[in-house]
Amino acid sequence: MKNWLNTWQRRTLAGLAATVLLLGGLAACSHQRHSGPMSEADIGELRAKFIDRAAGKLDLDAAQKTRLAVLADTLQAQRAALLAGGGDPRSELKALVAGPTFDRARAQLLVEDKTAALRDKAPAVVVAMADFYDGLRPEQQQALRELMSRGRGHRWGRD
Repeated sequence: MKNWLNTWQRRTLAGLAATVLLLGGLAACSHQRHSGPMSEADIGELRAKFIDRAAGKLDLDAAQKTRLAVLADTLQAQRAALLAGGGDPRSELKALVAGPTFDRARAQLLVEDKTAALRDKAPAVVVAMADFYDGLRPEQQQALRELMSRGRGHRWGRD
């Protein structure tokens, strides 16, 4: 009995199926990663996960977790201030080079706005970070320094 699919037809179908799965997976990942600004609920969820991971890694007590939450809120406020008044940073950069010459005046205004936002919120960030760090026991401070020395490749949730 003759097989209704030749070898090349089976290989073609298998390759097509693998390609569809690969492209579908990439589309799903890219959609999740580049779906635009995060909602307040997403930010709150990430904040809670971060605090829980940090509390586990550093063995934080309730007061220390509260100071870490204040630090997280302060950093979020600074982030919001940096993003306020402007649209998508990529769009802002594209607008600077949209014409035949670089828009120096607009770039300077953008830098001044972002610098002012940093300058205005920086004291609160310093106070929140100092309160959190100074409230840690010496062994917790050492553990934090070690986590920070690992660099970005080693995230809070991974060893």
